[in-house]
Amino acid sequence: MSMVRRAIPYASSLDEANQIVRGNWLDAIEKHHQQYSADFSIRDILDIGCSVGVSTGYIADRYPSAKMTGLDLSPYFLSVAQYKEKKRNQRRNPISWIHANGENTGLPSESFDLVSIAYVFHECPERAIRNIVKESFRLLRPGGTIAITDNSPKSKILQELPPVLFTLMKSTEPFLDEYYLTDLERVMKETGFANVQTVLTDPRHRTVTATVPY
Repeated sequence: MSMVRRAIPYASSLDEANQIVRGNWLDAIEKHHQQYSADFSIRDILDIGCSVGVSTGYIADRYPSAKMTGLDLSPYFLSVAQYKEKKRNQRRNPISWIHANGENTGLPSESFDLVSIAYVFHECPERAIRNIVKESFRLLRPGGTIAITDNSPKSKILQELPPVLFTLMKSTEPFLDEYYLTDLERVMKETGFANVQTVLTDPRHRTVTATVPY
């Protein structure tokens, strides 16, 4: 909640801030998929690093007819995600939750139309980022879309943070420097993704989208 409020400080409420941050991210996904895979419906979605299911729920709401899967390395996060889902109204397509490593999920190749990775990579060393991108490419069907949203290295707000605050951030984010120094767009192109696009979806965060070639 604090992340969303920091990103949109002018919002009148947490709900408004969430609608801006999450809405812009989902709009970027939808726009990319319609532009490059318009004849390819989204039936199966995987949210890698789903944590307690916040991003997973937003995607499931946007694509209610799709089969939604949340995957995380923490069984504790997944337990919270399942508990939260049970408290809400029943979905037409219930979310599936999988305990696995995003670098090597063990899921079948070409089994998803959309892979989402939300606010995960700034927690990862470069080797893990590369492995997750590679695994996402394997999991997506031809014409499928990958969507990565996270801190933007080009955000003026983040670039102008006072040194004390930046040092404080790094004290709880040990791989932050590796994330900022990783050329994510280049990693995606080297992996085989096409149509790699980056947009600043709010003052602090970017969304990078790409397509698996047909």
